[in-house]
This record gives sequence, structure tokens and C-alpha cells, in this order.
Amino acid sequence: MPQTVQGVIARAKGAPVELVDVVVPDPGPGEAVVKVEACGVCHTDLHYREGGINDDFPFLLGHEAAGVVETVGEGVTQVAPGDFVILNWRAVCGQCRACLKGKPWYCFNTHNATQKMTLTDGTELSPALGIGAFVEKTLVAAGQCTKVDPDAEAAAVGLLGCGVMAGFGAAVNTGGVQRGDSVAVIGCGGVGNAAIAGARTVGATTIIAVDVDDRKLERAKALGATHTVNSKDTDPVEAIRALTGGHGADVVVEAVGRPETYEQAFYARDLAGTVVLVGVPTPDQQVTLPMIEIFGRGGALKSSWYGDCLPSRDFPMLVDLYRQGRFDLDAFVTEKVGLGDVEAAFEKMHGGDVLRSVVVL
Repeated sequence: MPQTVQGVIARAKGAPVELVDVVVPDPGPGEAVVKVEACGVCHTDLHYREGGINDDFPFLLGHEAAGVVETVGEGVTQVAPGDFVILNWRAVCGQCRACLKGKPWYCFNTHNATQKMTLTDGTELSPALGIGAFVEKTLVAAGQCTKVDPDAEAAAVGLLGCGVMAGFGAAVNTGGVQRGDSVAVIGCGGVGNAAIAGARTVGATTIIAVDVDDRKLERAKALGATHTVNSKDTDPVEAIRALTGGHGADVVVEAVGRPETYEQAFYARDLAGTVVLVGVPTPDQQVTLPMIEIFGRGGALKSSWYGDCLPSRDFPMLVDLYRQGRFDLDAFVTEKVGLGDVEAAFEKMHGGDVLRSVVVL
């Protein structure tokens, strides 16, 4: 029988979110219903509310989530009722050209649940990133469920579902940060700080945090930055070079998604170094660089999709590091709030007052 639960939707562009009744159907073939325990308030959800993703309103917001599988549909074998899972928005297909090349983290045919959750009047909801987890229970494709250690704290490990994984993966998976490397991270929100924490976890020795907000730089130090640069007052390129023997960093992670900060990242890397773009630009933004500089500096200019992660590989590994005390996911949780507090959490996030608010159900 379909279930009616409480969830948070964005009904129209720019309008405050609403707590409403949501109808969750029984899972069909390849689907699962998950009882959500916690879901982070991510900037992407605010983008949905503001119409920055698409116009498929109303949206069921929320996607950085962990919970327990309640029921599964026909043919589901990878998870079972009672499993503690982290939800992911890139359920790999196993059949596309990327998967068949052995690079499933680039899967070009990721999938979501086939059925739609609805309002009580039958209006279909568009789940954020194919998940929709600001809700007591959600319907997802079973491949979007990654089983992890059930003793882990849901509010912390749920953040692996988006921002923390994107940042950690940008540094480690895409950037290839290794022991002894120098790393600079431009933009110290949730994603940038996760890149800093990832760089520390794998043994980078010089980790430079760059932002215009001293509060964010303080958080970056707590998560592993060895140096901080306020680019409102200081030229970040010159500062990064000065902190790396005049050469520039081995890896520079751009976690803002703006032309001016990307250009800073380009010039702040060492010769043959790597720039990783994980900040999401708007469609109208462009960057211009001299081709002789691109050629002459060598190295690699990369973008990072979801931290180039493979959830089945990376989520359990990161949860294990968290449980061992080697990757401090708790540090990303600034506050725990209820479903009715999402709009206020957006305001705090927009003001830079929190690293992550987490809705706990």
C-alpha cells in the first residue's frame, strides 16, 4: 500500500519551502523505499528552490542522506530490508561505454526510481538529484542505496551522499593527491573543506585554504589546512607560491565555480601540476586563458563529477576511516534540525554561518 509521509517541497521558483504530505508508492522492480534518518542541507537544494537546476517544480528537496531500507521491489538483490544505507545520486548502470571501459565512476546512464512520489492530489514531484530525502521515507532506485556499517552516525555519514564525497574525491580521486604533495583549495565551504580533509587523510604535507571569509578559514584549519589565505586582502596566487617554495601547489582544487577563481587556480599550480574544478559554474560563465600558458605549464586541467566516486567502493571505505577516527565527518555537522527548519537552514547556509545543517528525522 502507498504510504503518506511528511516531506519538504519547493513549489515555485524562489518561494519558501513547504512541509506537506507526500505519497510514497510501494517499490516496483529495481526500487527501494528507504526510511530516512538524516539528510544534509546542501547548496544544491537551494539551487533547486531558486530554479537554478531546471523548472520541473514542485521539487521534493534533499539528497545528502542516510537511512534504513524498509522494502524492496522485485529483482533487488544488492540491499535488503533492514540494511543501513547511504543514498547516492549516481547509480551506475554497468552497461554504458564508461562502465564497460572499467570507469564506472563516469557512468553516462545513471538511473533513478521509475515511479514518482506525489502530493496527495496526485501532483508528481521531482526528487532533487533523483533522491528527494527531506522526507520521512523516500523511493529510490535500489542502485542508489549503498550499504555501510550500521553503527555509523547517520547525520555524519549521510553527508557522503554529496558534498563531502565531492570534495574528498576531487582531491583524492580526481586530483590524485599523494603523500608529501602540496595542495591549495580555493573556496572553503562544505566541498572545499572536504577536499582539505581528504588531502590531510592521504598525507599531503602543505594544505593551503583560500577564502574571503575568516570564519570559513578557521573551520578549514580545524579540518587540516596548514595555512590559510584570505583572498579579500591578499593575492592568492602569490601567497600560494610563497608557501610552496615559489613554485605553486602540486594540486589546486577550485571549489567555487567562478572564472576569476579558476584563473587563480590555474596560475597557482606548479609546472606539471593539476587543477581540479569541482565548484559548479553557471551556464553563462566563461574563462579565457592564453594557449601558450596552457601548453607551457603542462600538467592537467580536470573537472570532477561527484568526486569521481564509485559509491560501492568509496562510501564503505570512508565510513571505515570515520569509524577509525581518521576522517572526521562529525566536524562537518554544525547543527541538527527538524524537517520544519529547512528554510531557516538555507538562510544560515547562505550567510556562511554553518558548514552543514543536518535534518534529523
